[in-house]
Amino acid sequence: MSSKEERPNWTIWIRAARPKTLWAAVAPGLLGTAFAFGDDAFHALSACCAFLVAVFIQVGTNYANDYQDFAQGADTAERKGPLRITQAGLASPQAVRMAAAIAFLIAFLAGLYLVVRGGWFLLFVGLVSILCGAIYSAGRYSLAYLGIADLFVLVFFGPVAVAGTHYVQALSFSWPVALAGLGPGFLATAILLVNNTRDIAEDEAAGKKTLVVRWGRGAGVLLYGVCVAGAALVVVASAMLASNWWMLIALIATPWGLANLRTLRATSDPAVLNPLLGSTSRLLLAYCLLFSLGRIM
Repeated sequence: MSSKEERPNWTIWIRAARPKTLWAAVAPGLLGTAFAFGDDAFHALSACCAFLVAVFIQVGTNYANDYQDFAQGADTAERKGPLRITQAGLASPQAVRMAAAIAFLIAFLAGLYLVVRGGWFLLFVGLVSILCGAIYSAGRYSLAYLGIADLFVLVFFGPVAVAGTHYVQALSFSWPVALAGLGPGFLATAILLVNNTRDIAEDEAAGKKTLVVRWGRGAGVLLYGVCVAGAALVVVASAMLASNWWMLIALIATPWGLANLRTLRATSDPAVLNPLLGSTSRLLLAYCLLFSLGRIM
């Protein structure tokens, strides 16, 4: 491999970070910060550190997954999804593993301030999050290969991210905020469902027992619909609990989710499903922005 391939330029690393899906890390933090702002507890430095932790854990996870799926044989020359730099030979496996480690280290360092401010239990939460990201698809007994990654995404990109971002600012735990966190958790899971529905054949061949592989493509479409409906129900429940009907403006995003569902149900064409990943990610961002606006009004 040439030195140019060993040291790919920055655009290659940005592509490997999968920027179109990084809203899954950013959007829950926006919602948690909006709840903190609404509780008169906004703390700018804590919010910034929480965003850094979330984003770099996801970037590290994406790099690790790039390497691990190549090593496990899930990414081959017949891959239908977006480019993976390890499989494409644009970076050595060692370089991608190192990039993942650096991203996780940045997340860890950003989280140290939050540990000092909010308590040592946050160190445990952070280390578990990093560990799950690092072993996401590492081996036959990893989250992805056992088919439990969906639950991980629902919890960690949902209540953990939203309630955690709120906690490090308000320094108090709130069950209503954790409940609200299920909304972005559902939509983050929907992103994963699009990915796994597209890759069902390759994942099955590689022994990657995602929920879609276990239950079939129809289940992936159905679960996507459940996620869209679940996110809408969370808004309604949160509005009722808080007696804040402005939160219902987040329901404006629901037709977008239903349109995505129709697309997922109608086709298996990767040329259509690849953009649907980005569309679902943007749906998550729009949902959280609207939900956040409703909370602070």
